[in-house]
Amino acid sequence: MNIRKRCLVSSAGIALAATFATPAIAGDIVGTVLDASETIALQAAQVRIVELDRVATTQRDGSFLFADVPAGEYTLEVTYVGAPTVRQAVSVPADRFVRADILLGGDSSREILVVGQSANLASALSRKRGNDGVSDVLTRDAIGQFPDQNVAESLRRLPGVNVLNDQGEGRFVSVRGLDPELNATSLNGVRLPAPESDVRSVALDVISSDIIESIEIKKSLTPDMDADTIGASIEIETTSAFDRRKDLLTAKVEGSYNDYADHVSPKGSIDFAARISDNFGVSGGVSYYKRKFETDNVEADGWVEADDGIFAQEVQYRDYDVERERISATLNFDVRASDTTKLYARGVWSQFDDQEYRRRTTFDLGDFEEDSPPVIDGMTATFDDGEEEYTVERDIKDRFERQRIRSVAIGGETDTGGWVAKYSASYAKSSEIERGSLDTTQFERDFDGDGLITTFDYSDPRVPLYQVSGNVDAFTDASEYPLNDVEYTRLSASQDEEWAARLDLARNIITDSGTFTVQGGLKGRWRDKRYNKDVEFYELDGYTLADVLGKGQTYRLTDISPVADYTRPTQFFHDNFDQFALVEADSQFDSAVEDYSISEDVLAGYLLGRWDSATLRVIGGVRYERTKNDIVGNNVLLVEEGGQLPGGGEAEEDTVLVTPVASERDYDHWLPSLTVRFEPQTDLVLRAAAYRSLVRPKLSKLPPRFVVEENDEGEREGAFGNPDLLPYEAWNFDASAEYYFSGNGAVSAAVFYKDIKNFIVDTVREDGEYRGIAFDQAEIPINGESAEVFGAEFSISQKLDMLPSPLDGLLVQANYTYTDATGRVPIDGDPDDLRGIMLPATSKHTANIALGYEKGPVSLRLAGTYRDKYLDELGDDATEDRLVDDHFQLDLSAKYRVNDNVQVFYEWVNINNAKYFAYNTLGARKNLYQFEEYGWTMKLGARVNF
Repeated sequence: MNIRKRCLVSSAGIALAATFATPAIAGDIVGTVLDASETIALQAAQVRIVELDRVATTQRDGSFLFADVPAGEYTLEVTYVGAPTVRQAVSVPADRFVRADILLGGDSSREILVVGQSANLASALSRKRGNDGVSDVLTRDAIGQFPDQNVAESLRRLPGVNVLNDQGEGRFVSVRGLDPELNATSLNGVRLPAPESDVRSVALDVISSDIIESIEIKKSLTPDMDADTIGASIEIETTSAFDRRKDLLTAKVEGSYNDYADHVSPKGSIDFAARISDNFGVSGGVSYYKRKFETDNVEADGWVEADDGIFAQEVQYRDYDVERERISATLNFDVRASDTTKLYARGVWSQFDDQEYRRRTTFDLGDFEEDSPPVIDGMTATFDDGEEEYTVERDIKDRFERQRIRSVAIGGETDTGGWVAKYSASYAKSSEIERGSLDTTQFERDFDGDGLITTFDYSDPRVPLYQVSGNVDAFTDASEYPLNDVEYTRLSASQDEEWAARLDLARNIITDSGTFTVQGGLKGRWRDKRYNKDVEFYELDGYTLADVLGKGQTYRLTDISPVADYTRPTQFFHDNFDQFALVEADSQFDSAVEDYSISEDVLAGYLLGRWDSATLRVIGGVRYERTKNDIVGNNVLLVEEGGQLPGGGEAEEDTVLVTPVASERDYDHWLPSLTVRFEPQTDLVLRAAAYRSLVRPKLSKLPPRFVVEENDEGEREGAFGNPDLLPYEAWNFDASAEYYFSGNGAVSAAVFYKDIKNFIVDTVREDGEYRGIAFDQAEIPINGESAEVFGAEFSISQKLDMLPSPLDGLLVQANYTYTDATGRVPIDGDPDDLRGIMLPATSKHTANIALGYEKGPVSLRLAGTYRDKYLDELGDDATEDRLVDDHFQLDLSAKYRVNDNVQVFYEWVNINNAKYFAYNTLGARKNLYQFEEYGWTMKLGARVNF
């Protein structure tokens, strides 16, 4: 069995350990597998007793155990990807156990098991080969190298994995082209809650890659795993002192330079692992990164198809200047309490600070009547304020946001050969807080008969450019733009925390032909998520943009001046706070609409049977999960002055009515699964898995709330929450074939099929009633019809050491995934009128390729990643759907090992300045929703091993 090590210092764990801690019985073979330099323990090495054809897979600390071996003379055969097969004789006396420690890799091959790209490849392929189901693994070598700046970007290199960027940095992980919401993420076995208020998926840019030992993508499930995934289970592990046989102390220092920001950002990390004694070890690390960068953005909305062409009713030019600071730390303790029991305690703390300044110039071009559209000439649209009023807004956002993720896990494992017990308890908490931000300070001017003419050129669909004529002086005069309002975020606080405990118990029954295991377990998860927002709107007469004017823009796409200073609006607000007037209705409305609290308790149990022989592994069983929710939200009604109040009468002023609403529900699922792993020969592994899984709805979609604005004509527009949303439910099938080369490499192919029920989409409905509330227009999340996902993925990895020198240092890794994911959603809220869609955030084609070279002290790597377009948001019809264009990014890294202890490195990220482009297809052409570019980033640094 492929069993993870756990460690726990708790009375409950020690008591349970003592129950099972018995001396090794006669006929046991115990041992470890290490690399030839005795630097690291080799996880997932395959150890076979040749005469009995019994196989064991080494665990994280390289250990293996054969129980109940008859007395006699035997040969142990050990295989590991990238290393020559080793055979070692062992004599098993009666009524005793024997120890066999085995070293892999001689002078010619041991380095590929320890250092660099080759070591990572060998380790990852060995673990993939030894796993039960379909999976992919990413590991770092023994001296602590991970080339990417966060966990999301590290995962980008694996088959079927792509990353959705935010401000040019990898953030959310997509597996097999599917929505990140369909993945589950755990850190040291602890399910990570999400810091953000509106998602379940965890943004993995919060966690530095420097503190990570390995990342595993499990694409198929067995009954002992949490069932809350349809895409994949992403399992992140930090360091353990027992991963290595030699102590580790590594320091890394680097500086990074962004092309747009023209600034050098610092980064540094320290990793350590030490065995205090043979049975006690401590490991951990600290990573710090402060990154300054810029983003140039342009957005458009309200696209209209007129007789003569297409134009947007709103165009925004956004200039972002961002500083992000990431601090991550981990501390782990490992204890061997006895020959049969291992305990652990693992803690992780990560903080992500985001200071964002955004200066924006917006053209709000109004709702044009059919008889007075703009003048359209080919790809241009001209707006004359003498024909129709329009507004120009100039604003500044000064926002500081802090996210934190922390988790603590304690547990252990007791393995007597016949009985195996695993036990753990954990706590995880994620939070996001924003306090005291000005989001935004907005100045605006209405142009109505002032002689300003604005022309937009849409010939470049990504960047529509404007040109003004006529009264240009009024357009560029900062004193002509009075304050509209200040949006002051007094508090925006999201908190998500989860307690969990589990117990797994297995009985191994050893036969002449293999081992049969009966295993069962229980797990409880108790989760609470809440969000509270307190926002205030202020006005001040006589305050204009000229009072806080900045020195100039850093925007490259066009001229958006005059612009505000980064910090002067915030300083002006605080210095003159007593002069500002609070807009009570707007403040009350925005402070109540998004507040909610939800508890989600999940109780699970499972039973499985497992047959394991030298060539065949079969795992079948069933899992049961029961979910209970308690949900609280608000119905928020804003009645404008002169509007009709619910109790009768007319509102004398804008009035906000807030009504708390509570709901509760529970549901359960039986989740069977069957996994088969067949190894007809030592270099070929075939797998197949069929299983049922689920993904629960976003917690932010469940509060039974209605946010509505009612104007003085009685029209109601807003958005509902839906506490009746059902979870996604899926039947899944996976099959794969993997061929492992005699050297360091493998080729694999896989197919997958998913039948998904109840997938969730946001719909816009007209003139209806929902939960007893009438509306003219409302956005409501609903469960769609069934969806089907099928696809295939292919990968190849190979160290080309069969080539003549110096080409024998080449290494290639490439993969491609095809995903076809389609579903149907109602048109205009009519359940009988459906249209077909691509599932949101699903890319049909994803691919990665990395060309590496590693020989002597030199290590080079050029990596490219590609993602096809995907559906981001549904529109009223297919032509208004928000699509995100395809993405290709190229990165380069180069390392030079000065000596055994010092390595210098250079990295060039986003060489080709890959851009983000979202659009619709109104009028059979691409029309801008959002475009942004970031420039490239270069890094230079050194890594020192002590």
